[in-house]
Order: sequence, then structure tokens, then C-alpha cells
Amino acid sequence: MPSNKAVQVAILDDYQGVALKSADWSVLKGKAEITVFRDHLSDFAGVVERLRPFDVLCVMRERTPLTQSVLEQLPNLKLIASTGSRNASIDVAAAKKRGIILCNTGYTSHGAIELTWALILSMIRNVPEEFASLRGGGWQISVGGDLAERTIGLVGLGKIGARMANIARAFEMNVLAWSQNLTAEKAREHGALLVSKEELFRAADVVSIHLVLSARTKGIVGSTELGLMKPTAYFVNTSRGPLVDESALIETLRNRAIAGAALDVFDIEPLPSGHPFRSLERLLVTPHIGFVTKETYEVFYRDTVENISAWLSGTPLRATD
Repeated sequence: MPSNKAVQVAILDDYQGVALKSADWSVLKGKAEITVFRDHLSDFAGVVERLRPFDVLCVMRERTPLTQSVLEQLPNLKLIASTGSRNASIDVAAAKKRGIILCNTGYTSHGAIELTWALILSMIRNVPEEFASLRGGGWQISVGGDLAERTIGLVGLGKIGARMANIARAFEMNVLAWSQNLTAEKAREHGALLVSKEELFRAADVVSIHLVLSARTKGIVGSTELGLMKPTAYFVNTSRGPLVDESALIETLRNRAIAGAALDVFDIEPLPSGHPFRSLERLLVTPHIGFVTKETYEVFYRDTVENISAWLSGTPLRATD
């Protein structure tokens, strides 16, 4: 329980400057002093120096890593309020060892699913190129394709993958699916056909990955899988960057071995300024905006405020297991 002194609260990585507008923070007035940081610090020393004074950190999922080394140098830290149901960039064990409470928020996956389809449609219909041509004074420069009767391969058929399958069927696509524990019965429930990973990458016109990042899924797509894809096929990753061998994807695109790829997630974020993904042809990239919607942010920050308020009053909150 905090003392009567106002607690120091930091909101990290508020890139768009919308955290305070996305929820009613007035309930914390007089109880907490809130500092908002819109920039992102990548260097260890800078992160520690910035965060040392704060009792509470409000972190956007997987932006600023809170490693054991960082946590050990934050003597005032008592509460980490993270957005989303999980945050792989927080060392949970180290936090609990230091008596730091971790809490999370609700989440809506609508934004991530909708962005995935926006990227797929943009690639199939050459939207970026046609837009650039029109803005440059030109007119039609390419011939796009249909989704109907094409095949989508879903690597992962969990909550998001299942909804991807439902939308794919609305587009009249054939749906293949694979993951390490997926059963044929579960795939059929969502109108998908379970196949081997190799068959999925060989047969799909669009491959979209929807897995949780873990030790066993890191690098689950590499040169072998990408090498099986048809030269007319597209690859999409809106889940987590490290699921895919970055160097293998770069080489695949440089060799024009597939029709194209779309990415919203990367090994290092923000993406370094000189990274090949910023300039490669046949690649459509967005800056990890899958979950960045007004509606999702309202859930994130509403629950964050409720968690801090609950912690201040000593009532139950959304504690991370």
C-alpha cells in the first residue's frame, strides 16, 4: 500500500500522445503525479535513469523491455501496469522477486485482424504502387488479382487465426491451417483443412502467421519454409517479428523468390532507420499498428487507470499470474 504522498506514475512510449485522452485519469487527481513520455529509449542506461524516480510504470505491450537488469536499478518501483493480457518484454520472475506487482488489461483483437486483411488486400491489388502512381500524375500501372478461389495458409488457428479463417471463407478462399498442436477436428470447426507445415507453404497463395511467440515458435518460419512458397505467393506477419527468420526473409525478397510480403512486426522496434525492410522492393511494411486503434487504446488505458486506482485503494486488480 502506498503512503499518503502522491505516487509518481510514468506512461511510457505514448508515441501518438493519446494516453491521457483515451481514459478518464481524473480519478487519480491528488493521488498520483503523471508524467508522459512520447519518445522511445533503447539504451539501458537511459532507460534506468529516466525510470528511477517512479513508483508506477504504465507500459505499452512490448515497447520498452523491463529486464532483470533494469528492474534491479529501479528502487522505487512498486507497480507495473501493462496493456494487453501478456507482455513478453517484462521479466515477470524478476519483478515478483522484488515484490513488484504486475497487472494487465483487457484487449480486443479486431484491429490486428482487420490490419492483416488490409495488408493482404493492398498487396493483391497493388494499392501502394497505384496510389504512388496517381499522386505522381500517372494512372493505372498494374493488374491486381482476386482473393476468391485462392488459398490462404494460416500458421496458427487460435483466437485470431480462427477469425482469419472465417473472413477468408467470406472472401471465398480455400483455407489451409497448421500449428504444432492443431487437430483435424479443430481445423474443420473453422472451415479449414489441416495440412503439414510443408504442404501449407507449398500450396498457399497467401501465408499469414498467427502464433504466440515462445521458445518453441521463435524462428518457426525460416529459409526452408520460405523456399517452399510459390513465386506468385505472398507472406504476411502481423504477430511477432521473431517468429520469422529475418535474414531468410530478406534474402527471399532480394532474390524475388516470392511475389511479396507484408510486415507489421519486427525483431527490433522501432525499426532501425537503415534496416533493409525500409527499402526492399516487394515489401509492404507498417510500424506495428495492428493493435493501434482508438477502441483498443480506450480499453488499454481505461483498465490501466482502474488498476492504478485499485492498487491505491487496496482493492483487487487485474494481477498478472
